[in-house]
Amino acid sequence: MTHAQTLYTAYTGHLNTALDALEAAGTLPAGLARGNVTVEPPRDASHGDLATNAAMVLAKGAGTNPRGLAEALVTELVKAPHVTSANIAGPGFINLRLAPEAWLNELLAIGTMGGDYGRSDSGRGTTVNVEYVSTNPTGPMHMGHCRGAVVGDALASLLQWAGHTVIREYYINDAGGQVDVLARSVHLRYREALGEVLEIPDGLYPGEYLIPVGQMLAAEFGNTYVSAPEAEWLVPFRTRAVAAMMDMIKADLALLGVHHDLFSSEAALQAAGKPEEAEAWLRAHDLVYDGQLEAPKGKTLDDWEPVELPLFRSTRFGDDQDRPIKKSDGSWTYFGADLAYHFQKAETADALVDIWGADHAGTVKRIKAAVAAMTLGAGREKPFEVKLVQMVQLMKGGAPFKMSKRSGNFVTLADVVEMVGKDVVRFTMLTRKPEAQMDFDFDKVVEASKENPVFYVQYAHARIRRNLRKAADEGLTPSPQHIAMLGAEECDLIKVAAQFPRLVEAAAAAREPHRVAFYLYDLASAFHSYYNLGNDQPEKRFIVAQNAELSAARLYLATQIGQLVKNGLAILGVEAVEEM
Repeated sequence: MTHAQTLYTAYTGHLNTALDALEAAGTLPAGLARGNVTVEPPRDASHGDLATNAAMVLAKGAGTNPRGLAEALVTELVKAPHVTSANIAGPGFINLRLAPEAWLNELLAIGTMGGDYGRSDSGRGTTVNVEYVSTNPTGPMHMGHCRGAVVGDALASLLQWAGHTVIREYYINDAGGQVDVLARSVHLRYREALGEVLEIPDGLYPGEYLIPVGQMLAAEFGNTYVSAPEAEWLVPFRTRAVAAMMDMIKADLALLGVHHDLFSSEAALQAAGKPEEAEAWLRAHDLVYDGQLEAPKGKTLDDWEPVELPLFRSTRFGDDQDRPIKKSDGSWTYFGADLAYHFQKAETADALVDIWGADHAGTVKRIKAAVAAMTLGAGREKPFEVKLVQMVQLMKGGAPFKMSKRSGNFVTLADVVEMVGKDVVRFTMLTRKPEAQMDFDFDKVVEASKENPVFYVQYAHARIRRNLRKAADEGLTPSPQHIAMLGAEECDLIKVAAQFPRLVEAAAAAREPHRVAFYLYDLASAFHSYYNLGNDQPEKRFIVAQNAELSAARLYLATQIGQLVKNGLAILGVEAVEEM
């Protein structure tokens, strides 16, 4: 799909036309890279409508000073449609002022594109694998997993809006010791289902969520494995328990509106020999060798036994020591298994993004180095980013909030969604940068105030819909026919709206979906400020008595702002409510 041109892309085109003219005249040498040239709103709105750094960026390559180049550029830019003035600021920034028609045309563009306004082709032809959640399959989702789930899901949606093909992936950690612990925990619940009275010992999972799994196994196997040695039941119990946990996790994620395209099993990866393939490739490229790790600090020679292990040369990539990909017992380290997994992901994607908990920060440098080495060495370098997500502190009544039903010792995602709703949880998780600490305050997230971004944005949409229903009752309909009647205050609101397409592209490029939430708050704030003018000035209202033409034009504006709020919320996976 090719998307219609929006205002910022149009004026980027006009700027390029102006630069082409300077090249043709010999003022600029041909072929200067324009990748860092921008057209954006000026930091101070009083300076104009658009600003460009073109003269600053290109002056050095042109062998001239920025201000001199800016003067030449201004003479070309004033020829662009609807440019009423072009002024040089500081050392060579250029500020443009546009006639109201430029903004009214953009309002029409929003009306024409509707639900597609903000979509982009910038990512066309690029497949991005976004791996998120990937929690151990040992229990229900808890709030520690929630933020990463929302950030990953919103990022996947954002990338799709920017034109990328996206693979939403979940990595099932079903090959480690934790799934053996799960199987043993389920075996106790299985015996319990058959009538035994048991205590759950330390080291096993105590949650009541395993009771139905034990009952299921009792129904399937009867007494077969009650007294059998562990070697007989561990694998079948592990397989069934992991499957049951994944069904529970998928159901919990569905409550949050999170769905994955692909579930990759660590056990299947290892069974297919993928880690061995990765090790062989790394050895062939002198990135893995057999060596001994240095003794850990604080260890004496008496209690340190040097072991030869296959080590990845992570010191080549800035790490403080080379890292083992296998343990002394021959099993794969997390790092070794992760290497193989990322190598597999890179086979079907052009770029990789992992959403990890902040507790994994220490692994980032070495896994990025390894993936870069493997993909570059294989002649297919793939950009790879790890986004770290901080934990969430639950609060209620000004104090940390404890709540546990079926979990054993943590707050489940399902319980929180039941309390405040999916939309509140999702939007709130995106109201701060993911690497920043966050309090999820049960009192604040349902508060009807400007301080609650969820309410403030939802209320903007609901307010618009209420006005449109009221207008319909009075026989009024939105119409673009008389939008020339809209004035400076309405154009200021359109200026905020017009930033949405470039915001989507920038947020997608930076892999930062929280920027959409921040933008929606700014848009809602601009809308509410405009709406509140009508409280004391009836002539400023959307529905103006005895003036059907102006009312229709303002209702058209309101409709498009509502559409934009809806589009932005759609990226975040949040519903735009009709009333509050």
